[in-house]
Amino acid sequence: MIVLWETLSRLSPWLSIPNFAIPSIGTIGHGLLKISLVDVAATMARVLAALLLSFVTGAALAVAMFTLDPIERYVRPVIRLLMAVPVVSWVLFAILWFKGVEFRIVFVLIVVCAPVFVVDLYDGMKEVSRDLRRMMWSFRPNMAQYFFKLIFPPILPGIFTCWKITLSLAIRVVTIAELVGATTGIGHQLAVAQELFSVADVFAWTLVLVTLLYGLESLIVVVEGRVLRWRA
Repeated sequence: MIVLWETLSRLSPWLSIPNFAIPSIGTIGHGLLKISLVDVAATMARVLAALLLSFVTGAALAVAMFTLDPIERYVRPVIRLLMAVPVVSWVLFAILWFKGVEFRIVFVLIVVCAPVFVVDLYDGMKEVSRDLRRMMWSFRPNMAQYFFKLIFPPILPGIFTCWKITLSLAIRVVTIAELVGATTGIGHQLAVAQELFSVADVFAWTLVLVTLLYGLESLIVVVEGRVLRWRA
């Protein structure tokens, strides 16, 4: 792939393609050397903070929906509505509603990611055998024992899968959210590269995003392997 790209870059003048459109590997490498770790850290902090808040919010709502049918009847349509709204619309709403840039970005991430946690966790809880649930209640457990002894263990694999999905989603969403209004972060740097018509910088920051996603996903896989050792 690298050889093919470098060949296309060298042949671009003969193909009537502007030089900047297909930058050489060396030019992209030079762009990588200019990467600001401050911007990478800012994006990582936003993603991790928003994902943690989304998980806590989603888990609380899923438990409430699973425990009380009236809440499930009212909340599920709202969740479906939230998931149907495009990310760009949420970004525009955040700009119009809120002044703080950081709050805007975290708001967009939570409103996009939390519904995914709600749906996946709730569906996982509903898949636990009804007979097992009835048997568990016959021992008169408290609510904490009921959830931590019966409900959560079988849905743990699904929780880790959900984290991987929402992580990928959050990485894409945070870039869009940072494009508008933010003065730090990978999305902001992509906007700067676009204004400068620097395709090499766009590739460089995109490679950083992909590397960031792979790194965080690998961390989740390691934790998953340790927590779910009993499945091996």
